[in-house]
Amino acid sequence: MKAAPFRWLGLGVSLVVGSALASPSERNMELPQPLAQETVRGVTIGPIENSLHPGRGYGSPAYEKTLDEAARMGATWVSLTPFGRVWDLTPSGISSTFEAPFEANRKQVALAIEQAHTRGLKVMLVPHLWVETGGWRAEIEPEGDAGWRAWADSYERFVLSWAEVAELKHADLFSMGVELRSWVTTTRAPLFSRVIRSVKRRYSGMLTYAANWDDAEDTSIWGELDVIGINAFYPLGDKDGASPEALMEGGRRVAQGVRSLSERWQKPVLFTEFGYTTRTDPAIRPWEWPEHLGRVEVNEAAQADAYRALLSAMTAEPRFMGFFVWRLYADPNDTSQEPAWGFSPRAKLAETVLREAFSARWASDPTEGVGAALLSKRAMPVGIY
Repeated sequence: MKAAPFRWLGLGVSLVVGSALASPSERNMELPQPLAQETVRGVTIGPIENSLHPGRGYGSPAYEKTLDEAARMGATWVSLTPFGRVWDLTPSGISSTFEAPFEANRKQVALAIEQAHTRGLKVMLVPHLWVETGGWRAEIEPEGDAGWRAWADSYERFVLSWAEVAELKHADLFSMGVELRSWVTTTRAPLFSRVIRSVKRRYSGMLTYAANWDDAEDTSIWGELDVIGINAFYPLGDKDGASPEALMEGGRRVAQGVRSLSERWQKPVLFTEFGYTTRTDPAIRPWEWPEHLGRVEVNEAAQADAYRALLSAMTAEPRFMGFFVWRLYADPNDTSQEPAWGFSPRAKLAETVLREAFSARWASDPTEGVGAALLSKRAMPVGIY
């Protein structure tokens, strides 16, 4: 069944789900257990490294202001993204120091999780990789079998260091990684399964992995995780100047694909990242960075239309677990992190769409209470210090 679209009402928008939709209890009964859960209404908060910007990164008073803003928008979750660093696309190891020393980062991220929980916000912790020479992490390709084994060993140490923080501070969801296409869609995937098993021995909460939107179907590790995660930068049209109606149709195609993937693996699907830049036609080729396009026209309405088209298509999909918008920053007043055409929806038309999406009723919301079986999957924590 198709979701009714967002509709402009005066200066705001409302998200309307058609009255023909099944009742919440009927919708949840359609799900294989334990798929029924509170829909994730999330915001990614990007780091501002403390050594370069003292007092403005994770765990800082500035970050707490961003948490408060997210809560006022209606968010119920935040995603935190600490980084590790590799030099190029043939790495043998990972540096855990990213701008700030690793131990300082680890303590600040731990504090950031506490600060979110104090405000009633759930937390997904997502270890990211930064490729220093500018390549895409999805194309990492160590040299030969020995190179892959060394890479897997190093990655395991990196991800375990953050899984331990997630366990100690009761993070509600942990991502095994981000856009590692050359690993998890190939014959190298068993090496990644070994890392998953190691993380399960250290972290007792829910596990996901953030696949790129165009390789989630080919990712082979979903059976070992709780949630299918997708970085959902989907194109919604095939030509510049696509109408809002054409974008809506593109959103409905995405929803159909999400349903098919969920049914195949019998897992809920979460958009671990979702967003569009603030420029003309951001949903046509979302992977094109505006700084590579020459002259860029800032266009808030186009960003808002892209948000509306994708989110409205997902509201009636009971197998859709929710989304994290990409992104706000750990200091809401720091405008140096990205230009006006960037991803942030803050103080733009897209923020209005986002607020309405947060407040809407979603097909995957439970009939009563919050946090059904899947979201309560935790055991007693283990210490790391």
